[in-house]
Amino acid sequence: MKKLIRNGLLMLAVGAFAVSCADYNETDNFSVDPDPSFVEPYKDLAPVKTYINREQHPNMSLGATMKATDFNKQELAHAAAITNFDNVTFGTSLMSGNIVNEKGVMNFLDMMDLLDHVEEINADVYGSPIFANANQPDGWLKTLTAPIEISVDPIEDMEVDYTTMETFTGTVVKDGVGNKNKTGIVKNYDGNDNALKVPKRAKVYIVEGFDLDTLGKYTVTFYAKVDNIDKDETIVCTFSDNKLQEGSGDKITDKKFPIKPNKWNKMNFEDLTPAKGATTGYFMIEGNLNADVFIKSVKVSHTPDNHRPQTAQEIKDTIDYAVSAWCDGLMKINEGRIKTFDLIDEAIDTKATLDNGMYDIKHSTDQIFWQDILGSENYAPIVSREASAAFEKHGGNLTDLKFFISESGLNEDKKLESLKYWIGIWDAKGAKIDGINAKLNLSYSEDPTTQAANEDAVKVFLNKLAETGKLIRLSNFDIKYLNASGSSVTADKITSDQRQKLADFYGFVITQYMQLIPNDKQAGLCKTNMVDTSDPVGLWAKDSKQDWVRTATYKAFCDALSEQ
Repeated sequence: MKKLIRNGLLMLAVGAFAVSCADYNETDNFSVDPDPSFVEPYKDLAPVKTYINREQHPNMSLGATMKATDFNKQELAHAAAITNFDNVTFGTSLMSGNIVNEKGVMNFLDMMDLLDHVEEINADVYGSPIFANANQPDGWLKTLTAPIEISVDPIEDMEVDYTTMETFTGTVVKDGVGNKNKTGIVKNYDGNDNALKVPKRAKVYIVEGFDLDTLGKYTVTFYAKVDNIDKDETIVCTFSDNKLQEGSGDKITDKKFPIKPNKWNKMNFEDLTPAKGATTGYFMIEGNLNADVFIKSVKVSHTPDNHRPQTAQEIKDTIDYAVSAWCDGLMKINEGRIKTFDLIDEAIDTKATLDNGMYDIKHSTDQIFWQDILGSENYAPIVSREASAAFEKHGGNLTDLKFFISESGLNEDKKLESLKYWIGIWDAKGAKIDGINAKLNLSYSEDPTTQAANEDAVKVFLNKLAETGKLIRLSNFDIKYLNASGSSVTADKITSDQRQKLADFYGFVITQYMQLIPNDKQAGLCKTNMVDTSDPVGLWAKDSKQDWVRTATYKAFCDALSEQ
């Protein structure tokens, strides 16, 4: 395998690294051009992660976020991540919603490629949330909890025998033309029995008045005959406001049903359903343009819906199965290689408050949330137990396994207190919860008062996280730049001075984290975007050739991590 990365920061060669510098690098049959990011004034800086004092900060790590498909391409972003960061996380890429289809088939191909490569280069992955409300396999969960099919017997609804009827009292929507061409009973039609006559161009209910089961499937059977023509007559039919049609899109037309001439035809219509909102059971025929149609008898029956809702216990058992199946599938592919996961993501509902004043856990009436079935107090202990057992079953060492609860908006006091409340309940019920993964939402402001408040808020927030006693990880570590009026300054407009101010704030947050979070509780920082987006959030910017060029933020990371 040969891979050429013009802007490469790292080359993989049979499991070994070749880190580019100002000189041309070649390792066996791999080659990489000089890294264009090694330019003044930052060309002499080492990879960012090397500035962490591992003895003083044994748990400290630096993470980067990527899509699994981008990582598997092993191109520039992959090189930057592996060279400069301790671990990579893949956001929603490895969440069950992207892996499990509605039939429960689990597609781990991207994850398998990723983990095989990670193992080959001795890299680390921070695991995507195992359970969440978003990016979950909604189709699969709906399939699993769908009503159960049961055995049902057909129901005879109505039978009309026109052979003995003297007078027709049914509904005539449109009658034939002329006094002698009216809908009615023709006595001794075939020499013996009476029959209902439906004149040409008439619209007549040949059966009506039966009750409707909106979920049932109906069968209508009748005998029809046309006389004195040498070709088939056709009719159009409507069942309880639902006209029988064929085709699709803009080519839908009324379906025409043939009646062969001069003999009785058994007309059988199956799987009929009433139109939505229909309240009257009936079957109407129309459209016979060439001959009168005679009806001998009509019979209506239906098969009730052959499903019943699952009981609460059946749904509970089903979701227990889903938890176990997902954990087992995930950990079977993992083989103990990912050792740290977000166990639960975004659990807190700021729109629902408990009697004790804490925020509730999220619930849903439209989707299936794990906690709605397993219980708010029980689902974290259940999923941590199942995930731990599967991790060990498939080669993992439980002493290495760590679970975090990830949540955004924890700078709001009540939300953080609510998370602590729920973690306390889950801990008491035996859940394994090692840490909190706090998702940040930071911005730098050119307004001095606002920026002073931003910095104070960071200190307060970190102190409160430290008080939890859990491992603390900060993710979504991208900081936007706002001018004095509060408008964003984009990456293509930011000046060098502004970039330096932004870099200083990055350095400030890192320094405060390393000072305020106890060393043994530091689980690290995770960058969402390594390179600038439309916002100047990156350790790298892109030049006119789309090469990655180190920014002042790169140096700020190095300085802060080395505690300079």
